[in-house]
Formats: sequence, C-alpha cells, structure tokens
Amino acid sequence: QVQLVDSGGGLVQPGESLTLSCAASDRTVVNYRIAWFRQAPGQEREFVAWITGGGVGTFYADSVKGRFTISRDSAKNTASLRMNNLNPEDTAVYYCAAGLLGDGRMLRNYRYWGQGTQVTVSS
Repeated sequence: QVQLVDSGGGLVQPGESLTLSCAASDRTVVNYRIAWFRQAPGQEREFVAWITGGGVGTFYADSVKGRFTISRDSAKNTASLRMNNLNPEDTAVYYCAAGLLGDGRMLRNYRYWGQGTQVTVSS
C-alpha cells in the first residue's frame, strides 16, 4: 500500500509564504497525477491544485491561482506546493493525493491520500 506523507505546515502571518511537501513511500505513483486539497474547519474538503504525472500540466483553483505553485520531482518521488501571499482564508489542513483518471478536481478520483498538514495564517 502506497503511503503519502504531507509536511511543511505551520503558523504564518498574512502575506508570508510556506512550502508544503508530499513524499511517496514508493514509485507506484510516479506516473500518477498529484493534487493538493484543503479542508477548513466546518467546511468540505476542496481542490487546490494538480500536476500531471509527467509534471508538465498543472491546474489551479481560482482562489489560489497566481499565488500557489505546484511542482514535483519524480526522481525523488516528491511533490510540493509553494504558497505565496497567504491570507487567513487559506487556513486549513492541506492534503496531498495521488490518482490516475477522471476529473482532477474531484476527491473521488484520488486513490492515495496523505495524512494532512495544518496551515494557519493569522496575525
């Protein structure tokens, strides 16, 4: 069973940056699409960004477009989410996920999930 491990969360002030990391336990997911989702307290888990297996294609939610950048290093079996200009509305638990088919914005299309990492943006 593939395991994804999220890390890099923390407490930052508005306007600051943070980079999240996602490490896969083996190379099963090397050709999988990798995505980040987030879940704020009392809210449903929502799509943030995805990147294709080859790392060429990316897609972002409108709420993060221009501020967040998703990337991956297939050689290291890792993916990252660089988050710039964070605001309090970005506060959530962030999850990475790996999937192969279907609409990349939909939770149901991801087979493997990380345990989540907390991001808190507050002054």
